[in-house]
Amino acid sequence: MNSTIAMITLRSMLGRRRALILLGLPALMLVLAGILRATGIADMEVSVTVLQRIALMTLLPLLALIAGTGVIGPEIDDGQIMYVLTKPVPRQVIVLTKLAVAIGLVVVFAVLPTLVAGLLLIGTAEGLASAFTVGVLVGGIAYAAIFVALGVVSRNAVTVGLLYALVWESLLGNFAPGARSASVQQWALSVTDALTGAADVTSTVDLGVAVPLLALVTVAGALLAVVRLRSLSVASAE
Repeated sequence: MNSTIAMITLRSMLGRRRALILLGLPALMLVLAGILRATGIADMEVSVTVLQRIALMTLLPLLALIAGTGVIGPEIDDGQIMYVLTKPVPRQVIVLTKLAVAIGLVVVFAVLPTLVAGLLLIGTAEGLASAFTVGVLVGGIAYAAIFVALGVVSRNAVTVGLLYALVWESLLGNFAPGARSASVQQWALSVTDALTGAADVTSTVDLGVAVPLLALVTVAGALLAVVRLRSLSVASAE
């Protein structure tokens, strides 16, 4: 970790219009949870639907995409990464610092709001709120690694990331049985399923498969970003 790079990255992320999206998406979910609780509609089935469809499958990938690509992609696009590359800072330190900031943003704007929304909806019943919180956390770490790597590899990281999140994760990952074993959402749902007794939470991916794959994707994403950043010369960043 490099504290200077972390602070510069964090200020950059929170100072852009991205901050409005980071704040707006979880705020909408919390408002919805509050309305459902106030109207007495928030039973177990409704709570699972909100936490799974909105928190895990919609809010999480979008926020992770914004955070993961935003911590490094724009710097490469506008050449500001040159300032960092000219310093005696190892490439792996740069990547791990950026990844740590992205994960931190995911925790603040996706993981914690998921916990609050779950408690608003159903309280501590069946451990549902805490189970989805852990599921969103492990899924968010994997997503952050994927999108940080994508931000280094591609200048069209946001577009490619949206296609991945919307087409592969949300469409194929939910409706094509063969694609479920290669979906971060389904792996995170498997962790959630293992931590709650709610019958409405079901995963088609075994926990023994999901956890190693989450770890593998996280490590692979970080390594890919390091390797690609090492091959990025100062001249190519300008």
